[in-house]
Amino acid sequence: MKQEKDYSRDLAEIRSMMERSSKFLSLSGWAGIMAGIYALVGAYIAYAVFGFNPDHSSDLPLTGTGISATLLNVILLAVFILAMAVGTAIFLSSKKAEKRGEKLWNATARRVLINMAVPLAVGGILVLIMISKGLIGFVAPFTLLFYGLALYNASKFTYGEMRSLGLIEIGLGLLGSYFVGYGLLLWAIGFGVVHIIYGIYMHYKYER
Repeated sequence: MKQEKDYSRDLAEIRSMMERSSKFLSLSGWAGIMAGIYALVGAYIAYAVFGFNPDHSSDLPLTGTGISATLLNVILLAVFILAMAVGTAIFLSSKKAEKRGEKLWNATARRVLINMAVPLAVGGILVLIMISKGLIGFVAPFTLLFYGLALYNASKFTYGEMRSLGLIEIGLGLLGSYFVGYGLLLWAIGFGVVHIIYGIYMHYKYER
């Protein structure tokens, strides 16, 4: 009986070692929660302070650069939110990796980044093209779409829950592409509410 327990413990340890070597498990649930909060605050500022409405974005007056002041403010706000979210994710994930006695930047982390890079890069370029063509209403849903594709693509190298998160983001992106006037709202739901729920779930499941 004792020998069977020893075998079970050894198998569990081997399985854990293999999982750590093949999957990136340093993602922090709190990083998702904070990213969601940043997104909700950003969406509120874009709508209430800058008066941005994707449904009427084509009516915004242009500046000498060919971009409206409102849109320029929203773009700068989005870049700031992205920087805050990425910075927070790196900081909190590094703390988690340190607590687990692991390095944040390792082979599995590189695989995750590489698999996310192509969809994100293509999506970023496409968003810039749409902005240049004045198709502002599709910017928010397309960021959701390509972000979801990046998550789905990288999910095989990290927690399986990321696949579900990616599919939800893709679904919201498709909805936003059809209901263009609700693009900002769906963006807030996808990057804000869904991230917060995902972060809370991951924290209670893996970090407590």
